[in-house]
Amino acid sequence: MTRVFSGVKPTGHLTLGNYLGAMRRWAAADQHRSDALFCVVDLHALTVDHDPARVRRLSRQAASLLLAAGLDPELCTVFVQSHVDEHARLSYVLECVATDGEMRRMIQYKEKAARERERGGSVRLSLLTYPVLMAADILAYGTDDVPVGNDQTQHVELARDLAVRFNQRYGHTFVVPRATNPAVAARVMNLQEPASKMGKSDDVGPGIVYLLDEPDVVRKKIMRAVTDSGREVVYDREARPGLANLLEILAACTGGDPAELAGGYDSYGALKKDTAEAVVEVLRPVQGRHKELCADPGYVEGVLREGAEKARAMARPTVDAAYRAIGLLPPVNAAR
Repeated sequence: MTRVFSGVKPTGHLTLGNYLGAMRRWAAADQHRSDALFCVVDLHALTVDHDPARVRRLSRQAASLLLAAGLDPELCTVFVQSHVDEHARLSYVLECVATDGEMRRMIQYKEKAARERERGGSVRLSLLTYPVLMAADILAYGTDDVPVGNDQTQHVELARDLAVRFNQRYGHTFVVPRATNPAVAARVMNLQEPASKMGKSDDVGPGIVYLLDEPDVVRKKIMRAVTDSGREVVYDREARPGLANLLEILAACTGGDPAELAGGYDSYGALKKDTAEAVVEVLRPVQGRHKELCADPGYVEGVLREGAEKARAMARPTVDAAYRAIGLLPPVNAAR
């Protein structure tokens, strides 16, 4: 079977963009058609200033929401990144293959480092090197497909480059992965700033719909969404980004086509109302299942424990092979 790996970073509460752009497809398609692993990538949350207790809390919440979204531990592997040592082990080896120039060309590094400097903070070295850790996440499992949003495609390309370079220098060790992007709602935008992604790291703001927002909160946020000049409802991502965002969200929730849906509306208000109700209905079963899981924390802990054991067993042979290939001496007890 094709092997799929993807993850969510616990730097903020998961959003509608996370669900429509990734999590729903993981549950509906990827876990059924492939040998799939889905991970809470908590080590990545340490690349910026953070509250340790909050990272732990958001990691638990993210794991519960992955299960609430429909991931079935009988069909796929759900685990937490820091519970599997092979991620960190392989990351350092890949740092010895990556170059400084590759890291500094990463668009997300440039953007995040600039924001950190604007706030007067210092940029952590891990922010520069975390794309290599992401490559390790992917390559440790012999991943074929990495379902990601458009903004993460560059990181998968780095993983491909590092895999090819390692294989050429030290012998074939890694599967060369590929990024896969959903056709619709691959990147849900901020309702108030349609040029920006609806990011979970933005903790406040009326432009972000969180998966655990109450229905009335969802409706209020969508009804206040920024639209564009003009009165005609048309789908034009370049000229009418606010309107296009609403149409894409509605299409993702209803299974329609954004351009065709536009033809059914003669006012922004009607479009916003229907979009709001569609989002509320899409989130309803996720929120209901999440409430049940919160009442049974032992179940979630068991899923994560078993998931880490499975992931470790899958990753260790590849990481051990990479250590041997690059020239590291095997442990004495393993050599006997």
